[in-house]
Amino acid sequence: MAEVSYIGLLRSNAPYRRLFTANEISYIGDWFSMIALFLLAGEASDNSPLAIAGVLATRSFTFAPLEPLTGMLADRYPRKWLMVLGNVWSFVILVSALSLGVLDSLASVYLLGMAMVVGRAISSNAESAYVPNICSREELLSANALSSGGWSAAMGIGAGIGGLTISQYGIETALWIDSVTFLIAIALIITLPHGGPEKSGRGPPISKILYELDVYYVIIGLRAMLGEILSGWRYILSEPSIRRVVLAKAMWASGGGAQVFLLILIGNEAGFGSVAAGIGILYMARGFGSGFGPIISRRFMANEGLVPYLLGGVLIISGAFYMAVGVSEWTMVILLYVFISHAASGVNWVLSTTMLQKRSGDEWLGRVFGTDSLGITLTMGISTVTAGLILENDLLSLRETIIATGALQILAGLLWILLASPKEKRMLDKSIEAN
Repeated sequence: MAEVSYIGLLRSNAPYRRLFTANEISYIGDWFSMIALFLLAGEASDNSPLAIAGVLATRSFTFAPLEPLTGMLADRYPRKWLMVLGNVWSFVILVSALSLGVLDSLASVYLLGMAMVVGRAISSNAESAYVPNICSREELLSANALSSGGWSAAMGIGAGIGGLTISQYGIETALWIDSVTFLIAIALIITLPHGGPEKSGRGPPISKILYELDVYYVIIGLRAMLGEILSGWRYILSEPSIRRVVLAKAMWASGGGAQVFLLILIGNEAGFGSVAAGIGILYMARGFGSGFGPIISRRFMANEGLVPYLLGGVLIISGAFYMAVGVSEWTMVILLYVFISHAASGVNWVLSTTMLQKRSGDEWLGRVFGTDSLGITLTMGISTVTAGLILENDLLSLRETIIATGALQILAGLLWILLASPKEKRMLDKSIEAN
């Protein structure tokens, strides 16, 4: 079956078009806030590498334990309204922090980042599970590639413009701009159709638990939630084709979590204008690369004969080009290396997402993506903290740390090709024989 073109998808699928637009606006705003948090952490800590790494690490370690819970919620409650709730939460948290003027310490910076992650955790798994409900099977690869491209373009635009906005108008202005983007996203998401889940969970509804606050209903509700999370993990473990792919993003994050943090330090040293502008330019290269890779690689991702090896191959490419960043002079050429590396990681992201959507039943999608997100966020947090500790204690130089992260990704890619690719190939051969 032929894959649907990007333009064709946007023209013919109005719900996906509105979701895509809402996400673009919200994601652009996110990067205004992220650059602001990096700079606030640097100001509060005399530019301590570990303190700056803490912005990403605290977000990751907040995100990780929430993922199984929010994934379960996406299989139990309307996914559309979970996306609305996530954006409402983020808006309220950000406006409250700005109105109270509490962003004057490292602890307050971390707390704001952690609180805003809760909103993103609520909406992200709901969105991943929602897309197959509004897109046909033939549209999924294009939809995921376009969503990844949109997220990446938003990162590039948001980081670039956000860095320039902060350098010209200050951090608070950037944060107020982000707060407005949440309102626009809410207005668009409200217009979307229901979109699942088609099967509701068992046990008392959450409204009854919250309304009555009865100990019995709270206990029953919590037991039901835990039971559904565990049943989701049993489902993943029982399906080898899902089990293999669910940790694909975590393999990238083994080095990628640190790389996302190290870009901040490279921007501080490379001399691309002001610190805010330098960080913005590097994140812009990362963002545009992450979007460009999946967009131009759709033909390769749709090639069944290549797919068993592709997840490992792009990890090797991603790591090799970060190693190139580590050994090169920090001129404009490193923007190209960052671009290519994240183009490869974008393929890893889109292909693994599409494979999980096609291989998982609708009633399990939220929990599958909750586990997928748990793996990547936990690995990113560990990777980021490890790099921060290495640099804080002068165990390796910045360049040596960058090279080490690339080597980790190359190793992960080789392990996939050696251990997982043969199983993927056998599964593909069986599928072809059956048809």
